[in-house]
Amino acid sequence: MWTLTTNKNWEQLKKFGWVNDMHGVPQSPVYHAEGDVAIHTQMVLAALEKLAEFKALKEQEQEIVWAAALMHDIEKRSTTVTDENGNIVSPGHAKKGAVTTRQILYRDFVVPFDIREQVVGLVRYHGLPLWVFEKSNPVQALLKASLEVNISLLAMLAKADVLGRICADAGELLYKIELFKELAIEYDCWDKPKQFASNLSKFQYFRKDDRHPDFEAFDDTKTNMIIMSGIAGSGKDFYILKNYPLLPVVSLDDMRRKLKINYGDTKGNGQVIQAAKEQAKEYLRKAKPFVWNATNITMQMREQLIDLVEPYKPTIKIVYIETSYAKLSAQNKNREFTIPGNAIEKMIDKLEVPKLWEAMEVEYVVH
Repeated sequence: MWTLTTNKNWEQLKKFGWVNDMHGVPQSPVYHAEGDVAIHTQMVLAALEKLAEFKALKEQEQEIVWAAALMHDIEKRSTTVTDENGNIVSPGHAKKGAVTTRQILYRDFVVPFDIREQVVGLVRYHGLPLWVFEKSNPVQALLKASLEVNISLLAMLAKADVLGRICADAGELLYKIELFKELAIEYDCWDKPKQFASNLSKFQYFRKDDRHPDFEAFDDTKTNMIIMSGIAGSGKDFYILKNYPLLPVVSLDDMRRKLKINYGDTKGNGQVIQAAKEQAKEYLRKAKPFVWNATNITMQMREQLIDLVEPYKPTIKIVYIETSYAKLSAQNKNREFTIPGNAIEKMIDKLEVPKLWEAMEVEYVVH
């Protein structure tokens, strides 16, 4: 069984620099009269451990939620500011905190991929149960989260987050979590991912705001496109050779070498990407299946590519490749064309693992 640490005493936890950083980070006295982030986090952990629903969890699930509770406000240290009205706010701390959580769990701990991403998802969405009804499309926001994290565990974390603070509106916040639970039950995703009529229906639902989640899309796809994703040196080329040996490959690295543009040449990269896109369009016009081979480590990179190819109606599959932090460096050194070590570290810092809702199919290949 995985655990972040067996010693959960706060004084021991402070040995982690990111825990120690919580001390002295201010919070709004209106919503967090208890004090700084360190005090709040300790109160959240204490509240979580007292919850009957937490005690009823399997031990591994307890460790996952406990780790997420410890890390849920990890990036208030970098996002906390005083706004123009004199209020202490931390905009974007959950999103940035999820990225930081992944970095820490990847670099500093040996964590099974599925468990790591559950912790990351809980950190990312820990505020959703409180604010889901303020979203432009609450149902879509809920169903998207259900494909990344167990919604019942998310509600449990949100409940501990409320109980672990001193504020006047705690009762109202707890009521919001109950409404969130009812919404999840209504859309059949309380303790399981939302099931869609097909992969195509799922894909189209998250790209169009006017679709009902139970709508069954007509399959008019014309070809197949495989989008590789993963940090340089993780094994994408080997995977393609083993699984798609007969498909043509649009490779940004190959295109860069063909055009004699050095890695890191930001100005030349635009030329590389444009040439690769033209080659991809040629395959799409001919309805010829192919593989797009690049790092594609951020959601924005993948979204821009999918926006480009979707009008050609391909079936889009993302294949995410990952190897351990220890192996990554060794594999990069054994490549014919190595990538500078600092460039690899920057990729880890930016990494956003593909989500199930980004494409019609997403496969995770983790070594």
